[in-house]
Amino acid sequence: MTDAITVAGVTVDTRHWIGGERVASAGTFTDHSPIDGAALGEIARGTATEAAAAVAAAKAAFPGWAATPRAERARVLHAIADGVEKRLEDLAMVETTDNGALLRSHRRGVMPRVAHNFRFFADWLLTLDHEDFDTRGHTNHVSWDPAGPCVLITPWNAPLMLATWKVAPALAAGNTVVLKPAEWSPLTASLLADIAAEAGLPAGVLNVVQGLGSEIGDALTAHPDVRRISFTGSVPTARRIAASAAARLTPLSLELGGKSPLLVFADADLDLAVDLAVEQYDNAGQVCLAGTRLLVEETVAEEFTRRFVERAGALKQGDPRDESTDIGPNIHPRQLDKIDGFVRRALADGARAVIGGHRGEGQYYAPTLLTDVAQDSEIVQEEVFGPVLTLQTFAAEDEAVRLANDTRFGLAATVVTGDPARADRVTARLVAGTVWVNCFFVRDLQAPFGGSRQSGVGREGGTWSFDFYCDIKNTVTAPKGWRDHG
Repeated sequence: MTDAITVAGVTVDTRHWIGGERVASAGTFTDHSPIDGAALGEIARGTATEAAAAVAAAKAAFPGWAATPRAERARVLHAIADGVEKRLEDLAMVETTDNGALLRSHRRGVMPRVAHNFRFFADWLLTLDHEDFDTRGHTNHVSWDPAGPCVLITPWNAPLMLATWKVAPALAAGNTVVLKPAEWSPLTASLLADIAAEAGLPAGVLNVVQGLGSEIGDALTAHPDVRRISFTGSVPTARRIAASAAARLTPLSLELGGKSPLLVFADADLDLAVDLAVEQYDNAGQVCLAGTRLLVEETVAEEFTRRFVERAGALKQGDPRDESTDIGPNIHPRQLDKIDGFVRRALADGARAVIGGHRGEGQYYAPTLLTDVAQDSEIVQEEVFGPVLTLQTFAAEDEAVRLANDTRFGLAATVVTGDPARADRVTARLVAGTVWVNCFFVRDLQAPFGGSRQSGVGREGGTWSFDFYCDIKNTVTAPKGWRDHG
C-alpha cells in the first residue's frame, strides 16, 4: 500500500498513528466516497497487533501526561484547536468527500465545533474544582485523578466532531487515548493526529488505529491496560463491547441509538413545528438524536401534513459539495440497503408513503414520510438511520406521552407547544436524555449528554465528562498528628 492518498487536494496518511510515529499494517481495506462510490484509497487495516502496540504506547505516555500541570495541558489543547482552525477547509473537504455530509455544514458548523470541543474542555479543566468541606473538624478535599489509557470508538455520521467530543475531555483530564474511527469514514482522524503532533502533544498521548469492527475492536476493549472505554454507535455493538469490558469491570460510556419522538400539539406554532420536523432530514437522516417519530395532535394533523409536504418538497438532494444542496447521500451501500429494507417492509405491512419511499440514484434515498403505521410495527420501533420519518396522531396529552415513551430507546425528544405549562408537564414525563422545547439540536458542552434505556449508559459533557474520564478521589485530613517542621 502507499503511505498516503490525496483526497480533495489534501494529502492524508493512511497508516496508523502509534507512539508518535506512522505505522503500516500487513493488510488494508478500501475507503469509498458515498458521493459517487469512488475508491478513495487503501487504509491500514489494524489487528490485535496494532491494538496492543497502541495501548502500550498510551500506557507508556500516561505517567508523563498525567503529571503535566493543568495549565500546560490546556495550552496544548488550545494549540490543537488553533491547528483545526488553520486547516478547517482541508478538514471540511476531506470529511465531506469521505462521509457525504454537507460541505456548507462542515465549514460553518461542524469543524468550528471541533475546535470548540478542545477549547471548551481546556478551559473547563482550569475551573474544575470542588470546595473543601468539613466533617467534625476533618477536611475533605475532592480531586479528579487521571484514570489511564482510554479507548474511544467513534461513529461515521459525524466522524471528527464526535471523535473530538471524546478525545478533548479525555486528554484534558490527563489521560492518554487510543482512537478507533469508523471504517466507513476514517480519514479526518488521521489528519487530527497530524494536527495534534504539530501542536506539541507528546508522543503516545494520542494514538489512532484503523480497522474493521471487531477485528481490532475486541482487542482494544478487552485489553487489561485500558482504564476507560467510550463508544458511540449501535446497540448490538455496545453489547459486544460491554461483554468484553465486563471481565475487568472497565468503566464504560455508551451513547447508542434512538427512535426519538417529535410531539406537535394543536396549540403549537405550526410553521415552527413543520420547520423542526423537516430539519430531521439533516445529514440524510443519519443523526442519532433525530426526531423520526412525528406525533401530531389529530385536530391539526391534516394541516401539518400539508405544510410538511410543501416544505419537504422544496429540499434539494444531491452533491453535498454544492452550496445549494440540502440532503446528501447515505454513507454506504449496506446502509442504503438497510434503509430501503425498512421502508419496503413497512409498505408491505400497510404503511403509506406520503412522500418518498424509494431509492434515488447512487447512494441517495428520497426523503420519506410514512403514515398509517402501527405503534408496535418495526418502522416505529427500530432505528432506521436514514431520511425516513413516520407520522402518527394522538387525541390527548396522555396518549402523546404514552406513544412517545413506547419504545426501548430514550435518547432525545422534541416538544412543540404554545403552552409553557403543558411543556413542563410533558417534558417531566418523557423518558429521554435530552428534551428540546420549540427547538432542536441546541447543544451546550457544559450540559450532560447521554441516553436512557437502550440509548446509552452514562453522561458526558462539562463536569460529567471529567467524572467519567477521571478517578474521583476524596482525601480526608485530620486536624492532628502534625509535627513541627519549622
